[in-house]
Amino acid sequence: MGAGKTTIGRMLAKQMGKTFYDSDHEIERRTGVRIPLIFELEGEAGFRKRETAMIEELCQLDNIVMATGGGVVLNEQNRLYLKQHGHIIYLRANVHDLWIRTRNDKTRPLLQGGDIKQKLEKLYSERDPIYTELATCIVDTGSQSATEISHFIEQKLKNLNL
Repeated sequence: MGAGKTTIGRMLAKQMGKTFYDSDHEIERRTGVRIPLIFELEGEAGFRKRETAMIEELCQLDNIVMATGGGVVLNEQNRLYLKQHGHIIYLRANVHDLWIRTRNDKTRPLLQGGDIKQKLEKLYSERDPIYTELATCIVDTGSQSATEISHFIEQKLKNLNL
């Protein structure tokens, strides 16, 4: 959360002449409701079920750049879909930067109520090892601009002959 997946994904897709999809935005578009409401009505398990169906569907498309929710890698089926159908770019940010970017955001269900920084630390400790293992490329997002990051990723992907 807050690493820049949507912003950088959009830029990268435009640079590379690909279509951009954000799995969370697609879920919202199709259901007609925001993700916080899905969490409220169906819980995290209900949302994750919808997320897996969306990942499976989007992985069938060609010539796309996809941004996913940060927790997508917690589900083994999602990891398989993503790994089999593309390259996983891990936009890594430290917890302090993530806290700065998300501390006032009321639309992130997993950060509501309690100590946001502590929640981010827990999520990071759960997810970082999985992303590190899965990633084709790891990009630390610290002081670089979104433009610099998207150009760096584009070059990495070109080096992989994509």
